[in-house]
Amino acid sequence: MPQAEFDARPSLVRALLDDQLPELAHLPVRFAGSGWDNTLFRVGEDLVARLPRRAVADALMVAEQQWLPGLIATVSVPTSAPLRIGRPGAGYPWHWSVSRWIDGASGSTVPRTERSRAAVPLARFLAEFHRPAPADAPVSPVGRGGPLAARDGVVRPRVASLRGVPGVPADALFRVWENALAAPVWSGVPLWLHGDLHPANVVLAADRTLAGVVDFGDLCSGDPATDLAAAWLHFDAAGRSAFRAETERLRPVDAATWQRARGWALSMGSAMAASSDDSPTFLRLGVETLAAVLDDAP
Repeated sequence: MPQAEFDARPSLVRALLDDQLPELAHLPVRFAGSGWDNTLFRVGEDLVARLPRRAVADALMVAEQQWLPGLIATVSVPTSAPLRIGRPGAGYPWHWSVSRWIDGASGSTVPRTERSRAAVPLARFLAEFHRPAPADAPVSPVGRGGPLAARDGVVRPRVASLRGVPGVPADALFRVWENALAAPVWSGVPLWLHGDLHPANVVLAADRTLAGVVDFGDLCSGDPATDLAAAWLHFDAAGRSAFRAETERLRPVDAATWQRARGWALSMGSAMAASSDDSPTFLRLGVETLAAVLDDAP
């Protein structure tokens, strides 16, 4: 995980609330965790403040603030869309937001075999969210939503670096990658995408149904295959079958799109497997994703 470039503390959040959102200033503030881009603080029982922990995440936060509230207006699943918008101040250099706190467990902490109950509602969320995007929608700086070929120079050496990792047969993964690259590129209109729909960005309720979708920092537009990679990122064979069936019931998906989606799952899974020495959870998620990719015949 990248090192934080700003070490935010509850006292800073308190100062920001006092200055910019005084209607929330009476609520208790406590640290709730850190992700790749943001540090989280509970604000009372129902809210969470999300503060970028490095400069590159500021633009991602601004894009969320600009686009996400309107996009989730007709979405039936709770999300981390900003409810209130914060700006630099009190010595803090970047934009920040206050969002709804969603009770439950990160999907990354729930065993893959227990996530299947979330498959159908996650497919429904994507069917609601994948709408045509305007020409000025955000473009992913790392190619999400674009052609898989643009990731070839990154994915090949990354997969090669995994040779010898238990449960990761690199040669078989190269064959899957070639198959995905051979699929026709997306020819439809660019659609809105979550952009990073792995299990750590969903919240599951105690009964393992979908409680919410969070962290839209990679919000972008383009090929829906990027988000449909969730079939392999989240689920075992049974859950994947349910996810794909519900997706196709709600909106037809051609074989080429699923082929590309499998490639996106390989790209994301290999990134986790190759870059998570400091995170056993993400290392496990990466290895499991690559195994799921190999479960399905080309």
